[in-house]
Amino acid sequence: MSLSTNPYKGARDFYPEDKRLQKYLFSVMRRVAESYGYEEYDAPILEPTELFLSKGNEEIINEQTYTFTDRGGRSVTMRTEMTPSVSRMVAGRRQELSYPLRWYSIPNMWRYERTQRGRLREFWQLNVDIFGVDSLAADLEIIQVADAIMRTYGAKPDMYKIRLNSRQLIDFMLKDYLHLNQTEAETLIRLIDRKDKMEPSAFAVQLEAVLSPAERDNGTAQRIMELLEAKSIADLPHDLRQHPSVLELQALAQMLQDTGITNASFDITLMRGFDYYTGTVFEVFDTAPENNRAMFGGGRYDGLIGVFGVEPVPTVGFGMGDVTLQNFLESHGLLPHLRTETDLYAVLVGDNIFDKAQSIFASLRGQGVNLAIDTSGRKIDKQLKAADRKNIPFALFIGESELASQQFKLKNLKTGEESTHGLDRIVSVVKDRRGRPLKNGEDLDL
Repeated sequence: MSLSTNPYKGARDFYPEDKRLQKYLFSVMRRVAESYGYEEYDAPILEPTELFLSKGNEEIINEQTYTFTDRGGRSVTMRTEMTPSVSRMVAGRRQELSYPLRWYSIPNMWRYERTQRGRLREFWQLNVDIFGVDSLAADLEIIQVADAIMRTYGAKPDMYKIRLNSRQLIDFMLKDYLHLNQTEAETLIRLIDRKDKMEPSAFAVQLEAVLSPAERDNGTAQRIMELLEAKSIADLPHDLRQHPSVLELQALAQMLQDTGITNASFDITLMRGFDYYTGTVFEVFDTAPENNRAMFGGGRYDGLIGVFGVEPVPTVGFGMGDVTLQNFLESHGLLPHLRTETDLYAVLVGDNIFDKAQSIFASLRGQGVNLAIDTSGRKIDKQLKAADRKNIPFALFIGESELASQQFKLKNLKTGEESTHGLDRIVSVVKDRRGRPLKNGEDLDL
C-alpha cells in the first residue's frame, strides 16, 4: 500500500508559491502593526490544558482542541487562540512591564472542527493587543489597526463593514431587561452568535428551547426577536438606550467617524462567543455575496489576566485569521501576483566553470543579488526553460570568455532582450527592476 501524498485533513502544504503569498500577508500585518508601535512576541504552541479551561468556551475546549497526555502525565493542548497565552505572559511579568504594552504575534493554531470554506484545522492568526489602557482610546486604536491592515491590502470601505456591540449591553439586556438566568443567558449568547448561519425557522425553534415554559408563555421569545431586529441604537427600547455601554458605543462610533472610518455600525446580534470579553466587541464582515461572513474580530477583555492571581490589566485586542483573509482578498480581486525571491539564474557554459566562478557568485550575493546557479550540466536551452518556469527574471551566462573579460551576457527572460555588462551594472539592472513600481500584468516583489 502506497502512502498518501495529501496533507492531514484541514491542514495545508505550502509550496514555494503558497509560502510566498503567506509571506506577503504576514509582511503587511507586521508593517502596519509596527507602524502603530506594536512589538512582536511568541509563545509555545503547547500549553497546559488548564490554561484554556480557566476562562474558555467549554464547547471549544471539549470538542475542538487537540488535547493529549504527554509522557510526563500532563494534559496539554495545542493552542486554538493566543489570548490565554499572552495573558499568561503579561501576568508572569506584571510588575516588570512598562505600560501600555502594544504586542502582536502571528502564530499558527490548531482547532479540531469540520473543515469548510474559511475554516481549517490548522491556521495562522494575527493577534494585536494593547494592555494597560482602560479608556476608549484603546478600543479606537485597535479598530484603527484592523482597518489600516485591510486598507493596506487594497480593500475599499464598501468591501467590508465593522460591526460594533458591547458585552456589557448584552449582559444587561439578557439578565436585567429580559430577566434570563445565567444558564439561559450563556446559551442564548451561543445561539445568537450562530444566528447568521441558521435558517430563521431553526433559530426560532432553538430559541424557544432555551427558555422556560413561563418565559415562552409571557412572550420573552418575541421580545428577543424584536430586539434582534434593531438596525441601530435608535431602534432599541428606551431602557437599553440609557445604559452606559450604549453611550460608550455611540462615543466610539463618533471617534471612528472622526478618524475616517466610515463603515462601522452598531449590530445587536454581534455576540463574540468567548466568555472573557467584558466591554466593546467588534467584527469585520465581508460584504462580497460569495463570501458574506464575519472574517475576524475582537474586543475588550479586562479580567483575563486576573485569573493568574495578579491585579487585572485592562486589555483590548483582535485576532485575524489567514484563511478568511485570503478568501476575502480572492473574492475582491486583491491578491497580487508575487515575484520569485530569486533575481538571477546563472547559466554555466563550458567545463569546470562552477569552481572558477565562485568569486563572481560571492560578489553578486555580497551586493544583495539573490542568485541561483544551474549545476545540472544540461544544455543551455533546458537551463533557460528551467529558469523561466521558476519565473526568474534574468539569466546570466558565465563561461571562459566571460570570466576572462569580466563582461557577462544578461538575458531578460520576460522580453528576450540580451545585453553585456560588468558585474556592477548587472547588480544595478537587477535591483532597479526589483525596486521600480509595477506595471499592469507584472508581478510583485516581496
